[in-house]
Amino acid sequence: MGFKLISFDYFRLKKIKLILNKVNAQASSMARLTDEELRQKTIEFRERYLSGESLDSLLPEAFAVAREADKRVLGMYPYDEQVMGAIVLHQGNVAEMKTGEGKTLVATMALYLNAISGKGAILVTNNSYLARRDGEEMCPLYQFLGLSTAIGLSEDPSQTLTVDEKKQIYNSDVIYTTNSALGFDYLIDNLADAPEKKFLRDFNYCIIDEADAVLLDAAQMPLVISGAPRVQSNLYKICDNFVYTLVDETYYHLDIEKQEVWLTQKGIDEAIKFFAMEHLYVSDDNHRELIRHITLALRAHKLYTKNKDYVIESGEVKLIDKREGRILEMTKMQAGQHQALEAKEGLETSQEMRAIASITYQNLFFLFENYGGMTGTGKSDEDEFIEIYDKEVIQIPTHNKLRRKDLPDRIFTTLPEKIYASIELVKELHGKGQPVLLVTGSVKMSEVYSEILLFEGIPHNILNAQSESKEARIIAEAGREGSVTVATMMAGRGTDIKLTAESKKLGGLAVVITERMESKRMDLQIRGRSGRQGDPGFSQFFVSLEDDLLTEWGRTSLQDYYKKQVTHRNVTNPEELLSTYFQNSVEQAQHASDAYGRNSRKDTLQFDDSLKLQRQIVYSERNRILSNESSQYDLREIIVSFVDETLQKYGKQISQKDLLDIILTNISYDFDNSFFKQEDYTISEARQLILELVDKQLDEKDSLLTTDKQKESFKRIVLLKAIDECWIEEVDYLQQLRVLVSSRRAAQRNPVFEYHKEALKAFDNMLSDIKLFVVRNTLLSDVTIEKGEKMNIYFA
Repeated sequence: MGFKLISFDYFRLKKIKLILNKVNAQASSMARLTDEELRQKTIEFRERYLSGESLDSLLPEAFAVAREADKRVLGMYPYDEQVMGAIVLHQGNVAEMKTGEGKTLVATMALYLNAISGKGAILVTNNSYLARRDGEEMCPLYQFLGLSTAIGLSEDPSQTLTVDEKKQIYNSDVIYTTNSALGFDYLIDNLADAPEKKFLRDFNYCIIDEADAVLLDAAQMPLVISGAPRVQSNLYKICDNFVYTLVDETYYHLDIEKQEVWLTQKGIDEAIKFFAMEHLYVSDDNHRELIRHITLALRAHKLYTKNKDYVIESGEVKLIDKREGRILEMTKMQAGQHQALEAKEGLETSQEMRAIASITYQNLFFLFENYGGMTGTGKSDEDEFIEIYDKEVIQIPTHNKLRRKDLPDRIFTTLPEKIYASIELVKELHGKGQPVLLVTGSVKMSEVYSEILLFEGIPHNILNAQSESKEARIIAEAGREGSVTVATMMAGRGTDIKLTAESKKLGGLAVVITERMESKRMDLQIRGRSGRQGDPGFSQFFVSLEDDLLTEWGRTSLQDYYKKQVTHRNVTNPEELLSTYFQNSVEQAQHASDAYGRNSRKDTLQFDDSLKLQRQIVYSERNRILSNESSQYDLREIIVSFVDETLQKYGKQISQKDLLDIILTNISYDFDNSFFKQEDYTISEARQLILELVDKQLDEKDSLLTTDKQKESFKRIVLLKAIDECWIEEVDYLQQLRVLVSSRRAAQRNPVFEYHKEALKAFDNMLSDIKLFVVRNTLLSDVTIEKGEKMNIYFA
């Protein structure tokens, strides 16, 4: 007698089906309700929730109400599988549902249930077009159920929303927005300098659509808001010239896997000669800026490739989204990397801006009480979802059996052979009228294939991820018989490809992919474009040993084989590599690339840990001050503490010159020479003198600020200005520090550990600086009161 191994998914789904049965049991009673009675259920649920009933206990009835409303308002009644997906979302896990399973409808049930609390429910996607489309399509449903809805994006991207508009949005019951809009709104809200300028309430519940794209792909770089310009450095061009002198790899070490580069000892010696110094790293505090600029120049030359990572357009460096091939408008690399690329390309160096606020997507979503995700793929990265987000990925069965055939990879030695073979397949499929989606890994390759198809006389559409709304329209038509659509990997994502009856007879959608992507999950996403809702179709990958995946992550022996064979290939008679060795090599390269992506995201989160703790402390203090709790801060007490700490440095006595310096720099300009009676003072005497001036300055401010409201406002502004000035410097410094510590790997030091050590030191310095700025803002500022009691403060 043997035992059959049962997966955890079996037990997960069994529990979900028990809840599904409860939802189904409510269906008939909800169907008998009139529209008005169905609407009244929302009021009833809210009353029961406020009386102490949990959302979990309300779920069966609430889902049944949302399901019935979906049917009446949208004309779509959610399948059992869609209800199961919604249960997973409410439980705060990731629901993996194949393309075409109706995830937009799935979200309505979980959003409705969580909006009952009155604390708000947000749906986040990584695409502004989809956020607006889904928000507008689902709005009638929520309004029917008595809930307020909003779209967290301006209709005109060039126009920013006002504070009042954002307040209205974030006070709505259900909000549709993008991950970037939500992240930047959070950072902006925490830069507010007055209570009336804040617009966010506490984050409650969130559903992340395309969770893999938001929580994994987009999570490798933090969100950063740039503000005041820094003093422009002249080191960019000089360091760029230096890097040109490093003629071979003996001068630097390039770690492709970790995407890092640093000088070897030979390179350090060359730098010492080039910059005419005695040493470079012995006392790196003295050369911190130079080391940073050398590192930036090295990274610009060795890690970033023109027309792959960035393009030059109208004399500007513009970044390319690697996943989509989309040009990232209004986006720049931080900490001087963008300026280093400009120096590399011989362009005029743009103004480097200070980073004034930053957060990773991981830490942004950690702020929610509960959040779930949905995606067409995610199971392959479940370990990372569990490790980073504590989210299980639960595969929801398809409503109809999957009929798509996923054919084994066809592998060739050279790129021309691969292109020829893939074009031959497209010609064959087009000849019989079967719709084809030809997917490339980059914009450049999509254009190459488009040119070849034009030469072959095959009409086609090309999607280069340039216009989201246009992409959606074109991709929706890609299922018509005879259609050929060339697209980059992510173009049109979120829009179903619906087949015509004739296309189904011809075999359904053929997805021809011209290279393996950097992640297995991305391959699955592309395959998922075919075979929706039980439709027929197939997917076929074409691979060459010249593909980026294999040249960057493949075995050395694979490239040795390529070098021996490349001169003997016949493009018009491509020879397939059928050995399992080549298939295994492709899998190994993709596994290595996947591992790099996971490590990169982990590094981003580890680097942000220090900033996260500091951000929590600073934002918490700002919110206390803005919530009219500044009365707990005694300005005189802060000033006395600062005076005592300052005088401690002078031992038992202080000279008149040093005392004058302390007073003029921090306390007052308003005294004459007769103020000083002696050449030297004891610390006790100096303290008494300084505090006399302090009390005089405070009395003058008190006489001007006649009302409690004015006094409270003055204190709030003084405290916030001190915190914000120091916090901006801290965020900007930590952004630069991330670049700087990478060079310490050359000295066998752990960059993350070095970063945390330096960040702690910087935080302690910031706290001291805040106290200093509070003193100066309080004592050295001028206050005027205009008619109508309007207060103006002029800071020194």
